Amino acid sequence: MSSSEPSLEDEIRRIAGIADSCPPKFQERCFELLLEDLLTRRSSVKPPGRIQTPKTPDDSPGDEPTPLPPRDPEPPADNSSDIVDGDLHVKAKSFMKKQGVSIGDLNEVLYKEDGQFLPLYEDLKSTKMSESQIRIALLCALRQGLSSGTFEFDGEEVRKECVSRKCYDPSNFTTNFKNSAGFFDGFDKYDKASPMVRLSEDGRAALANLIRELA
Repeated sequence: MSSSEPSLEDEIRRIAGIADSCPPKFQERCFELLLEDLLTRRSSVKPPGRIQTPKTPDDSPGDEPTPLPPRDPEPPADNSSDIVDGDLHVKAKSFMKKQGVSIGDLNEVLYKEDGQFLPLYEDLKSTKMSESQIRIALLCALRQGLSSGTFEFDGEEVRKECVSRKCYDPSNFTTNFKNSAGFFDGFDKYDKASPMVRLSEDGRAALANLIRELA
């Protein structure tokens, strides 16, 4: 073998690269065929016993074979998707029909991931803390209502989102709810110990208008 002839290890690396470029289901067979061809060609020009083939479990101790190049990891699965009619509770479908909200409108505002409805919107389109708080409450009720059919929100979850969106007014948090009492069913005052608040018909209408505004 001349000094310019590539080594067996280099050849194996080369054919491994070729095999890896094939579709996954053909890679193993492609590598086997290329390796068989390589060993056949080299055995025709080298004396017996000089071919350094990769070791098998029955080979005698010696130099370890050069490992094949690692394959790139598979990209993580994207579990997010558009909302479809089958994702919605029957009461949510009734709400949408009554208020004139389409699936397209919903998909401009929310998306679905791992069975949960999550917000696409970043801008609440309000600079007022009080209005932003009520909009957050309505949208929290939307996410709940789409899956359960009950359009209600947890006031403490609203509080957390207000903080994260920098629109939390601690001295007026309960007052803001009271000032929008018409949006809430049987609402008298906000009680932190009983934070679940259900939307009234007016609240659902306000929610539908908000969806269209954000879409």
